[in-house]
This record gives sequence, structure tokens and C-alpha cells, in this order.
Amino acid sequence: MEVIICSSKQEAELSTARLIAARIRANPKLLLGLATGRTPEGVYALLADMHKNAGLDFSLAHSVNLDEYVGLAPEHDQSYRYFMNKHLFSKVNIKLSNTHLPDGMAKDIPAECANFEAQIARLGGIDLQLLGIGSNGHIGFNEPGCSLASRTRIKTLTKETLDQNGPMFGDPKLMPRHALTMGVGTIMEAKEVLLIATGKGKAPVVKAMVEGAISAWVPASILQMHQRAVIVLDQDAASELQNGEYYKWVYANKPDWQKSF
Repeated sequence: MEVIICSSKQEAELSTARLIAARIRANPKLLLGLATGRTPEGVYALLADMHKNAGLDFSLAHSVNLDEYVGLAPEHDQSYRYFMNKHLFSKVNIKLSNTHLPDGMAKDIPAECANFEAQIARLGGIDLQLLGIGSNGHIGFNEPGCSLASRTRIKTLTKETLDQNGPMFGDPKLMPRHALTMGVGTIMEAKEVLLIATGKGKAPVVKAMVEGAISAWVPASILQMHQRAVIVLDQDAASELQNGEYYKWVYANKPDWQKSF
């Protein structure tokens, strides 16, 4: 696990966008794993700007998303398909046919989950998976207590997640109680994982993820076992790390060819 501490939220977002852009330029046909939520919005805005002003080309790339709410049509303004179309896909030259999300309207949920796993395999596996982290340690909708070997499946959302996301639906009662999500095992098979966390509110869970024990009760902690996991933080999110100064020193003293940015 490589921990990179940036001076600000803006620097963390820019560093994350630059790493994604570098991977796209190195492999235009890559399969990019994407995340939704407030954290990635700034990253997607920067990628759209790189496409518009620096020629970043998405035309050969494919994408798969971590999750989707069960029961929300793609046109629903809180669906993750809607989010991705709004914040990224409509602003770059990726082919919509090359973008893949779990179908929250599927009549046969287990079959849809199996098909999504098969789609990832057909595309050669995820080259780079972008992640955020929930305040309870979830990645995707893999809530605390989930299997660390899990595959794409339906998950019942915790009250904490409902409390966090419910206000975005206007009436929290309208938020679905279930979601389809990539499993932790699926995420761990990505060739590279890139997690961004910003803000004081994420500091306790970042400490648990980076420096705590590997546990299903902090699902993101399994990233300690990934062969290529990059964790990008701002100063606030890193503020409770016991070894924060060490992580800064290590990154500053790496040879240039070994640095992520």
C-alpha cells in the first residue's frame, strides 16, 4: 500500500486525475473501474477538462462501475448511471456502449450479478479501479461484516449508509434499501487500485484502513494486501495517521521512476 499525502483536497483530486490520465495514455484500451459519490466528482471534472484541453482520449477505453441501486431506472436522477453520464461520460469521448454498470432493474438479480462478473472477465479484467471510502470503511457497497472474498451481489445497506445518502433523495424514505455491488474479491483482482479520501470526517476510517488490522469490519483494510494499491489523501484525511510523516518522507525520497505522479 502506497500512501500519498497531498497538501489540499484540490491537490489530491488533481494527483488522482493525473494518475488515471497517465494510465489511459499508456494503455488506451484499458478497462477502468469507476466509483460514484461526492469524492470522485472533482476527479471527473478534471478528467473532462483534460479531455477538452489536453486531448485525453477515452475512445478505446471501457469502464465498469462499482455499484447501482436496486430498483432505480437509469434515468432516475439518483441512479449511478445518471451520475456517471452527467459527471463524466457526457463530457468525454468514451462510447456509451463501452460503459458498464450493474442493472438495478434486472428481474433476475443473481443472473445479473453473474453476467457482470463475466463482462469484467471478457474485457480482460480491471486495469485500474478508482475507489472512495465510506465513513464506516465500506468500498463499493461492501458494508462492514461483508466477506472479503465476495463477488458481485446484492447487499442490504446499513442504517449509516442510508443516513448519509438518504438526503440526496429529498425524502430519505425514497432511498432504496438494497444495491448491487462489486464484491471485495472482485475489487482485489484489479491490477491496480486507486483510493482517494479527503476531509477530516474520513480521518478515523483512513487510520483504520491504513494502520489498523485487516478486518471485514473495515472492508477497505483488505487493500493492505493488494499488490498495487495507491491511497491518495489530503492533510485532513491523513491527520490521524500515526506514521504520516514517514509516508511523506518515503514518497519524497523515491526515485522519480517509482513515483505514482
